[in-house]
Amino acid sequence: MHIDLTQGDIKQHMLKLAVPAVVGYLFHTIFNVTDTYFAGTISTNDLAALSLSASVFFMLLAIAIGMSEAVTSLVGNALGEKDTQKAQSTTLNAIVFAVLLSVVLSIFGLVSIPYLVNALGDPSYFTQTLDYLNPILYGVVFFIGSFFLNALLNSIGDTKSFRNILIFTAFLNIFLDYMFVEYFEFGVTGIAYATIICEIIIMSYLFYKVQRTKLWSGFENFTYDGTIIKELLKQGFPPSINMFMMAFGMYIITYFVAPFGKEAVAAFGIGMRIEQIFLMPVVGLNIATLAIVSQNNGAKAYERISPTLHVAIKYGWMISTAGVMSFLLFAEYFASLLTSDVLVIEQTALYLRVSGLASYGFVVIFMYIAMLQGIAKPAVIFPVSIYRQVVAPIIVFTLLAMFGFGILSMWVGLDMIIFSSAIYLWWYGEKKLRAKV
Repeated sequence: MHIDLTQGDIKQHMLKLAVPAVVGYLFHTIFNVTDTYFAGTISTNDLAALSLSASVFFMLLAIAIGMSEAVTSLVGNALGEKDTQKAQSTTLNAIVFAVLLSVVLSIFGLVSIPYLVNALGDPSYFTQTLDYLNPILYGVVFFIGSFFLNALLNSIGDTKSFRNILIFTAFLNIFLDYMFVEYFEFGVTGIAYATIICEIIIMSYLFYKVQRTKLWSGFENFTYDGTIIKELLKQGFPPSINMFMMAFGMYIITYFVAPFGKEAVAAFGIGMRIEQIFLMPVVGLNIATLAIVSQNNGAKAYERISPTLHVAIKYGWMISTAGVMSFLLFAEYFASLLTSDVLVIEQTALYLRVSGLASYGFVVIFMYIAMLQGIAKPAVIFPVSIYRQVVAPIIVFTLLAMFGFGILSMWVGLDMIIFSSAIYLWWYGEKKLRAKV
């Protein structure tokens, strides 16, 4: 399967790529929600541990996710240039790079994560957090392998394969979580085992699908290409830092939420899980935008880039409106599906109603980042990430804590940070796009 995204109706391409990706990531979020539900059946401490684990572990995965997005851009541009040999060479070098990156990140995680967890200063769920993370860290290669292989499939317009395997593993994860948590009573460690088994299946299936595409020429044809690795690092570093800072930003928020109690930390974790469900369509649009822009940039069909961007933002804002209305009306109900703790439900509803508004800003951020990656101009992503995920939250949340403001002020401040980042990326992206055209 190879879709030529340099020809045909942009709206049709957007829907053809985004809808399967949305469905796939929706089931991936259901996968995470399942883990949250079973952690909640154990105890509030385990629920808080899973929330903390998500932010800490995502810091490692973020680097791989950013690099995988660079793979989509590089291979997409090669296909747009009609250079199949270059696309195949990039594919093999990217896979080998993914394996090496996995080893480095796994070792780094095993050494550093205990210190990151301990830095939050709440020992009540320290043990449960490490019980979950330690098994996961040994399976990093399966997560990263899945990201890179899916990035290769995205570059040729195949978002259906990832959708199909995520639907299967979402249901498998329900069964495995039940067996490991309820039957074998492994606690949060059982949730980790279930996740690793599912990731092994995901990576194996995606590798099988890549082997059946024009991108695959066989490992016997692998030749190390320093130019490709250099370009991968050049284009992958900014989005990697962006994703890493998103994860680190979650950690920073958790740090400032922790003084409000473990219920607040658990609520933040649940709120993010629910919010992710409504952001999945935006992620799908981001994937579609990157693939379409990359191929058209490679083909020098620059006049198709701006319409792609505007279509994606239009659809994204329509989705955001549906999400915001749902949070206003049903926030408590959504939270009650994952916990019976009344205080956690109240805190989750507050988070959703206030932070849900930021989805409009996220649409702009995601689409302009995808566009800048597609035209090989991702450098600005790094400083914007530093501002949005680290500098601004630390300054804003520290001031709020100093003056004794409550947790509501944190969520309002978070909205302001996201919207200011979106406005700047819109201005900068339009400037670069005009120069390109």
